[in-house]
Amino acid sequence: MQPVAEFADPAALAAALDSAGYLPDTGLATGAYLAMRMHRPLFLEGDPGVGKTALAHALATVTGSTLVRLQCYEGIDASQALYDWDFPRQILHLRAAADTEDRGALEASLYDRRFLVARPILRAIEHSPSLLLIDEIDRADDEFEAFLLEVLADNAVTIPELGTIVAATPPLVVITSNRTREVHDALKRRCLYHWLPNPDFAREVAIVRRRVPQAAAELVEGVAAAVARLRKANLLKPPGIAETIDWTQALHVLGARRLDAASAEATLGAAVKYREDVIRVQRELASLLGG
Repeated sequence: MQPVAEFADPAALAAALDSAGYLPDTGLATGAYLAMRMHRPLFLEGDPGVGKTALAHALATVTGSTLVRLQCYEGIDASQALYDWDFPRQILHLRAAADTEDRGALEASLYDRRFLVARPILRAIEHSPSLLLIDEIDRADDEFEAFLLEVLADNAVTIPELGTIVAATPPLVVITSNRTREVHDALKRRCLYHWLPNPDFAREVAIVRRRVPQAAAELVEGVAAAVARLRKANLLKPPGIAETIDWTQALHVLGARRLDAASAEATLGAAVKYREDVIRVQRELASLLGG
């Protein structure tokens, strides 16, 4: 049974995500629901820290799927995404069977399934139900994008020595991008697209209170307001929701009940991650805190 059968409509999916600790808006819940119903990848684009990867984790939880993550990076190629052969084990096997007279059988035995190392895409295809998270596709190169087009279209992996492995149930695919570069239209056309913006103040407060329920209400609101100002301060790396949560958590651990200049400066590393930004924020801390 496919996981989508559990949800009657986007509202039902939104309620399930809410219960799993993820607070989606109507557009995002609708996009995720349609991705499951239409068997299309969901392409999530937005600034770092707005909840793209967290959505994939929440979707895996509410659908009962195995989360398989493919972290993209510069230079990643098909073998690192699909499969590889365990060469050390193959060599040991070859040495152990060196006296075998049937050389053809010996060669064929080197490419037995037990020597195959399944990488994320093959694991997602072999295990059902699964959710394949292709994280930060913008870090990969054009060739890798082209390779993904073919794999995602067929939901299958062909291994010359073993044949074609087809997904019994196509995995739900979530692709994320921080937009450090433009992803080609050919890939986006095959996906349902959703842009994740930073939330407004009320929504951000609700998200943080969900993730750090022990924190004082005044502290959560103070941090959310300060982060909103930081996002308008032309920083090299404006803080996202993840940083708002981390900053609130750090202040709560220290026993803070509200955000003030002293506690903000002491914990600034939870929200600001570049030295130039830290210096600027420290210089303008009073105004950024609304003082």
